[in-house]
Amino acid sequence: MNPVRSILRGPVLALAVLAVGVGACSADPDVSESATVVPAPGPSSMTSATAPQIITVDPALDGELYAAAVANDTARVRDLIARGADLESRGAHARTPLVAATKNGSTAAAVALIDAGADVNAKDDIQDSAYLYAGAEGLDEILAATLSHGADLRSVNRFGGTALIPASEHAHVSTVRMLIAARVDVNHVNTPRWTALQEAIVYGDGSRRYQETVAALLAAGADPQIRDADGRTALQNAQRRGQDAIVELLN
Repeated sequence: MNPVRSILRGPVLALAVLAVGVGACSADPDVSESATVVPAPGPSSMTSATAPQIITVDPALDGELYAAAVANDTARVRDLIARGADLESRGAHARTPLVAATKNGSTAAAVALIDAGADVNAKDDIQDSAYLYAGAEGLDEILAATLSHGADLRSVNRFGGTALIPASEHAHVSTVRMLIAARVDVNHVNTPRWTALQEAIVYGDGSRRYQETVAALLAAGADPQIRDADGRTALQNAQRRGQDAIVELLN
């Protein structure tokens, strides 16, 4: 026996077995024999219909998107998104372009970012999201957009409060009504032990808009018997502050 052939017998046998397996696969009448050899893709082996779309994103686009969002340049925002800028990139204070736009009051840009899929619940370094901040500051157009794009109604700010609590504190009446309609918990208690009703009284001045806020909360089921950290009810706090019209609402 030729010594070279005997040495190669093992590898040749293994290759023969592999060839049988490949042959079995190519027995499919819909697969040509040449399909067992896959050449490296190149211009001649790939049509425009099957070629993968390779997008190279310039990291600088993320910074440009952040700046455009703050500047409320909606056309620029849309263009940068189309070119692949990251909607969830982080800038100063760990803010996404959406949080930055919201905090700057850049409403049109914020809505454009939300419509493009920006995360309305993403928080910055002080636990503000676009949803929470819009609620707290009475930015109703942005708030409405966040509510229709998955806002987490149980999300809380750095004080452990829902969006409804600071909205009530500032007596943003339309915002309060919007959040109530969205079914935010009217009796949530934050870390300092305030409810939305308590904050409308403790931080309010008893004026007409605070009366409307309190009335809306009570109509939605706010519990006036929940006590604050000092053991006082909403009625007791209203009495202590001389808010007679609100005392009437609570009696």
